[in-house]
Amino acid sequence: MGGTAVGRVLRDRTAGRYLAGVVVSGFGTSAMWLTAGIWVRSLTGSNSLAALTVCAMWAPVLAGPALGALADRLDRKALLVRVNLAMACLLATLVLVDSAGTVWLVFVVLVLYGASGVLLDAAESALVAGTVDASLLADFNGLRMTANEGMKLVAPLAGAGLYARFGGPAVALLDAATCALAALIFARLPVRETPRAPAPAGSWRAELAAGLRRIRASAVLRPLVAAGAATMLLAGVNGAVTFAYVDDVLGRTPAYAGVLYAVQGAGSVAVGLLVGPLLRRLPERVFAAGGMALFALAVGARTLPSDGVALAASAAIGFGLPCVLIAAMTAVQRETPDAVLGRTAATAGSLMTAPNAVALALGAGLVAVVDVRVLTAVTGAAGVLAAAVLVAGARRHRDDAPAPAPGPASPPL
Repeated sequence: MGGTAVGRVLRDRTAGRYLAGVVVSGFGTSAMWLTAGIWVRSLTGSNSLAALTVCAMWAPVLAGPALGALADRLDRKALLVRVNLAMACLLATLVLVDSAGTVWLVFVVLVLYGASGVLLDAAESALVAGTVDASLLADFNGLRMTANEGMKLVAPLAGAGLYARFGGPAVALLDAATCALAALIFARLPVRETPRAPAPAGSWRAELAAGLRRIRASAVLRPLVAAGAATMLLAGVNGAVTFAYVDDVLGRTPAYAGVLYAVQGAGSVAVGLLVGPLLRRLPERVFAAGGMALFALAVGARTLPSDGVALAASAAIGFGLPCVLIAAMTAVQRETPDAVLGRTAATAGSLMTAPNAVALALGAGLVAVVDVRVLTAVTGAAGVLAAAVLVAGARRHRDDAPAPAPGPASPPL
């Protein structure tokens, strides 16, 4: 089933080249993600500043609607090329960082890197929806997840090894090279965009809110994006308690968390290969609810002090968590007009990602005063409840759907 999905996407020239660009750029990003914290820690001796490197890359998510609106106004293929080239140049400036006094440059580049990622995701989502066959969208999004998660399994190790041998500037240059190569791949996309109608006259604030209005008005998008936000909120709590879980429940050293993260990544790689066929057989809400329930049950299972359960739960978390996000983003691509697709995709991404950052901070505080078993049990129960609500909403939506119009009456005999 996974092979069929891979073949369907890779036989499409546009989708195949998109994925090649994602793999190349994802390798550099994943390597830099880990190395930046190590680099800042070694130069400053501050754990707090090292932790802020992650915040620096995540913070621009809050500007998603504005960056998405920019993607809607510009030529998206050109945007993919130029932004990647600009980031290659910016990353190259990190060779100047050699002391605590120059660490500020790392944070400037990371914030711009995070903003470019939001902008590129919005442009890519819109361009893919307009150029890749609609029947391939779920397969493409699943394989994109597989590519990203696969790079997270390999690239951090490569980045850490390169850092240990040559230092932070070498990793920055590696990332710059991957950005430049991604720009070259995107420049060769067989895509020619049709001119878009100019944005309607109105305030800039109203234009920024267009994506949010689109999501709120859609009976398809609203519950899926809300489910994605709820899942990422719970995922943030789960992530915040990981080290306490490893220590207090499993009785392992902190390094064991790396094993659990690797197993979780393998689960995400697997679901990416299966998501296309599954979404063709299941309604989106049912698929998303199933993934949310699997994720929640796995988090709840972390109350048990067993290595076998820990490994199985990590694989299930990696498998279930992406289901909600892929279902939501595929629906956004399918349901949104091209003129506002960039900002709608970016707004959906912001709504689903921001709760994760909030929950990471909340969970870090709670784990100091609440037993980790209580936190995992409550998080798991909340996830199962949210999945049940999503399934119930799917049933109401199906029951409320208008009946097909009756055919013409038979002629009298």
